Amino acid sequence: MSEAGEEWQVARRRKGAARRAKTLQTASTCKDDLNTGKTIQRIREIMSELKSEDVLQVWKEHLLVAGSTTLSKPSLNGKATEVPTDVLEKNRDDKTSPELECVCYGLGSFSSCISARYQLAMLLLLLNKLQIPLRHCYVYDPVFSAGERDVLRELGLTVLTENEEGKRLTTRPTLFYLMHCGKALYNNLLWKNWSREALPMLTIIGNSFSGIKDRMLEREFQRDYSYIAQAVVVCEEKPLPCPSRLLDVFNDTAVITFPKSDLNKLPQSTWAEPPEPKYQHCPDLEIILKEKQN
Repeated sequence: MSEAGEEWQVARRRKGAARRAKTLQTASTCKDDLNTGKTIQRIREIMSELKSEDVLQVWKEHLLVAGSTTLSKPSLNGKATEVPTDVLEKNRDDKTSPELECVCYGLGSFSSCISARYQLAMLLLLLNKLQIPLRHCYVYDPVFSAGERDVLRELGLTVLTENEEGKRLTTRPTLFYLMHCGKALYNNLLWKNWSREALPMLTIIGNSFSGIKDRMLEREFQRDYSYIAQAVVVCEEKPLPCPSRLLDVFNDTAVITFPKSDLNKLPQSTWAEPPEPKYQHCPDLEIILKEKQN
């Protein structure tokens, strides 16, 4: 339960601070002899813990307000509905064609990292709140072990088999859950969807773009992460608060959307043949590239 008088905060990372919640690893460092049942039990215990906090309902409300045109899923009576907790398991077998999808990159090794485990638990709760069927949530991290991939499948999620490096084209309203991911991942996602038609279909839960800007030299920000640099001017950010005891898990987190009316403020030349990011000046890219993964 929430501690009485516990202060809620929106935490910003200090300039130059390390990304404590996520560290680059290789899949070979993760154990494959994972006990699936015990791991799922640990995740469900955290889900129960988070459900007893106000943070879940607050995040849901922030999400629905920020992504009102993409994430709201009204019922027949015109009010947003929620799937009861006791039918969460049944979501994995939903045969309907969903309006919403979810993509989760960079979750980390949740079998060994408690922060990643909390972030996975929050993801599962948000999927339920937003009525996104579990099998329509696509997850990937090159550090996942075989055992962790088995756990995710057992939970009902769809595990991607290819490192997309964030370069995923959106064709329907999609929630991207990108907790503490590298800047290149956000930049690649924006590049792949760099149009006035695709960007409004994105809702991102991840690091604040304005926070990224504040922690970088402007010259390097514009040169290396030009799509974030352009998006920060026209996107809408809503900081997601959390209890102080969870700051290491959810620090610097915001919900980010791209209103079409604001995108029209950018000149037409902005959208013409956007070049693919190359990161020639970034020795520490913070993401694992496909060609270097093996």
